[in-house]
Amino acid sequence: MRSNRKVEENFLWDQIMKKRFTIAWTFPKLVVSSILLISIICIFYNLSFSNASNPSNHRSNIINTLHVVDQAMPPPVSSPPKLGPPEKTTLHHLVFGIAASARLWEHRKNYIKLWWKPQEMRGTVWLDKTVANRSDDHLLPPVKISCDTSKFKYKNLKGHYSAIRISRIVSETLRLGFEDVRWFVMGDDDTYFVPENLVRVLSKYDHNQLYYIGSLSESHLQNIHFSYGMAYGGGGFAISYPLAKALAKMQDRCIQRYPGLYGSDDRIHACMAELGIPLTKEPGFHQYDVYGSLLGLLSSHPVAPLISIHHLDVVGPIFPNVNRVQALQRLKVPIKLDSAAIMQQSVCYDKTRSWTISVSWGYTVQIYRGIFSVREMEMPARTFLNWYKRADYTGFSFNTRPVARHACQKPFVFYLSNALYNKNTNQTASEYVQHRLPSSECKWNMADPSRIERVQVYKKPDPHLWDKAPRRNCCRVLPRKKKGTMVIDVGVCGEDDEFGVSSPPQAELWATFDGLSLASNEGHRNVILEMDNLQVVNMLNHVDVVDGSCTVITSIRGLLDCQWNVKIERVYKEGNVATDCLAHMDSTASY
Repeated sequence: MRSNRKVEENFLWDQIMKKRFTIAWTFPKLVVSSILLISIICIFYNLSFSNASNPSNHRSNIINTLHVVDQAMPPPVSSPPKLGPPEKTTLHHLVFGIAASARLWEHRKNYIKLWWKPQEMRGTVWLDKTVANRSDDHLLPPVKISCDTSKFKYKNLKGHYSAIRISRIVSETLRLGFEDVRWFVMGDDDTYFVPENLVRVLSKYDHNQLYYIGSLSESHLQNIHFSYGMAYGGGGFAISYPLAKALAKMQDRCIQRYPGLYGSDDRIHACMAELGIPLTKEPGFHQYDVYGSLLGLLSSHPVAPLISIHHLDVVGPIFPNVNRVQALQRLKVPIKLDSAAIMQQSVCYDKTRSWTISVSWGYTVQIYRGIFSVREMEMPARTFLNWYKRADYTGFSFNTRPVARHACQKPFVFYLSNALYNKNTNQTASEYVQHRLPSSECKWNMADPSRIERVQVYKKPDPHLWDKAPRRNCCRVLPRKKKGTMVIDVGVCGEDDEFGVSSPPQAELWATFDGLSLASNEGHRNVILEMDNLQVVNMLNHVDVVDGSCTVITSIRGLLDCQWNVKIERVYKEGNVATDCLAHMDSTASY
């Protein structure tokens, strides 16, 4: 009994102690929890108050919110920034690759020294083997030896294996790692460049595009044999930097596909064809596949900047009585004064003496007896032979006119002797001296140009000549200052300039042609032609007087050779008043 009571008391004691312990433990826990909750509320309140009182934080929250929204929206399309004008192309942007041979280097390097500017230009001469160092090396581009090309096949029996080496010059020059390059220019060691005009031409084109720029051969047969779409490397050609990179990547494989081609030019052209790049033609690059004198070609230069002259060892010196290097040296003065105008042709007339005057600025002035149309004068006289010597004048790829053989029709040629620049008048003054050659006497009753000893030409330099649409300059004969001297002004054509003139003799020639044409069309077989101009009568009656250099005379000759009888007689002016009046009226017209 006592034991049961004791057990019950112990049980009651345990229950009481358990309740006390639970109450004692729960109370502190509640207090701590309350304090923690109050602290969190205070902290949250302080942060909210701080954000509300700080505008920058408020903006930051807004920006953060907008940033989250922007991530889900596409960015707005912004207009590209406005760029300034692109940097102009200069000589610094050009790199030359010049093909040369060790055998001819000592001689032909003198041509390169005439136009190379060591302080302004970059490039490399590529030789087939090493040459001795000379004291004038600093005046020339650096010399390098071309890579071995023995792995390439060459099967053309008429050509030379060096064509493969030369065709790879652009690619090898590219691999030299020149910086800031826009154009690679290819040329030969016997090519004379006018660098200023080369820059003018290349500046017209976007160097970031793929361009292959050059010109053709003067020989129609050459162009037929090779291609009318190929740039001839001797005359020089230019390749834009992106195109040079594209060429270098595929050229070796391309060359292997054409072992039967003749030269380097056609191998380059074949690779350009595979790349899909056509030739952009610039007529100022001159291959000059001709023999003889360049007088006819240079004095009737196309209306385009003169860029290059090739085959200097084949053609004669461009000035008489000097060697080839000395002749080209004379061009340096006019090129320095007005490079844009070098060799540019102007045609004008001395009406009082019935002369036609052709000025090739910086090179020659030519005076012709009689009046010739500008259309005739812009055609080169054939002072040269075709590359294929058996070919006649139809073998050229452009129009030409024959060289006059009659003493009265031969031009009087005046070559440049000196040129100066006057700062006060902003004019160049160039002087041309007559080059006298033995010839038979002319019996025509008209003024004799042989009495002119020298010609003075005044011209204002125009460095922006080729920034405008191409147009030939005009020239004007000025009043004579002293005996034996002709003075000419050359410049931009104005509204008052006359672009053609007819003289009474030429007017009578055209009237003769029209009259004979009418008589022929009406079926007349016996015609008597009367005129009072003895000069014209002599021209038409004597075959040796006329050599076809004048279009109207050539046309009349064609009519006279028909199957009919034409008798040409002279009558005195008193018996031919009506015809004489009509001829003088027609002389005011232009042809």
